[in-house]
Amino acid sequence: MAHSTRLRRLFAGTAIVAAVAFYLFVIHMMTTTKPAFISPALLKDRNFLTGNVFIFIVGVVLFATLALLPPLLQELMHYSVFTTGLVTAPRGIGTLVAMFIVGRFGSRIDTRIIIGLGFVLTAFSLWQMTGFDLQMNEATVIATGLAQGVGTGFVYVPLATVTFATLGPALRNEGTALFSLTRNLGSSIGISIVETLLTRNTQIMHARLGEQVTIFNPGIHAQLMDGSSAAILAGLNATVTRQAQMIAYNNDFKLMFVLTLVTVPLVFFLRRPRGPNAAPALIE
Repeated sequence: MAHSTRLRRLFAGTAIVAAVAFYLFVIHMMTTTKPAFISPALLKDRNFLTGNVFIFIVGVVLFATLALLPPLLQELMHYSVFTTGLVTAPRGIGTLVAMFIVGRFGSRIDTRIIIGLGFVLTAFSLWQMTGFDLQMNEATVIATGLAQGVGTGFVYVPLATVTFATLGPALRNEGTALFSLTRNLGSSIGISIVETLLTRNTQIMHARLGEQVTIFNPGIHAQLMDGSSAAILAGLNATVTRQAQMIAYNNDFKLMFVLTLVTVPLVFFLRRPRGPNAAPALIE
């Protein structure tokens, strides 16, 4: 208990320091008469600002999913390391195929449509992942990974293009650094949040499911009345724990599904790149 209290205090103190530092950073950036660490002109460009919101969500969804899947497959589904790598590889194949399609046909279609389609595909794959269960087969993992890979491939390159399309040449070097930083922040924050929620929701669901493990439950009445040996109780606890973890994983995927879905309308805030090589205006 004391260790848990110390950890909570440490996290609270760290969060306060981070919040104060961020506040001072913003104030300095907006009020300094010298060149700021990040030029405020970057945040005045609508495409660049919206693109950074998108890439933040991409960082959250892509890396958080990659952080969740291996332990799910290895610890709950008892996949070997080789099998885990094999069933998650199609995600990369989907991204490769999507990037090839974008490179070949992207100039003929409004970039914003491609980005929107990519986010819809990603949301669809996450919606499928909310239905993961302990009896699913490899095909389910492969199909969802392939769909998410295609969605990510449709988003990444067109998003980088449209983000910098309206940004002045003098700001592009600084903008590139901030764009990469935003993606990395998204991945770090996303992984931290989903892992924290996974642990917390596992504890909550374990408590709720454990409430049903009584002699009055017809499904397990015979096992408990047959002698509450340590082996029987340990087996029941292991089953409850696995089910609680699976529900916690599903809740994480549901959170990312909602986050991805509510981000899609932001595509209408992007302005279509102008110029001889710009895509046709299919969205206005």
